[in-house]
Amino acid sequence: MDTLTKNREQIIESIKTLPEDSLTELINFIDYLRYKATQKQSQKTSKNFLLSIAALGNSVKKSDNGKY
Repeated sequence: MDTLTKNREQIIESIKTLPEDSLTELINFIDYLRYKATQKQSQKTSKNFLLSIAALGNSVKKSDNGKY
C-alpha cells in the first residue's frame, strides 16, 4: 500500500472519531486547503506567463538604423 493510500485511510479513521460538532470546522478547513492550493497554482501560472512575456521582450532586435 502506498503512502497516499495510507494517509487517506488515516484521515478517514480520524474523521470517524471526531465529535459531530467538529465536522463543520473540518469542512471549513478542507475548503481553506483547497483554496490555498488553487491560489498556489494560480500564482505559478501567472509567474510563468510573466516570464514568457519577459522573454519575448528580450527577443526584439534593433535594426541597423537603431530602431526596433
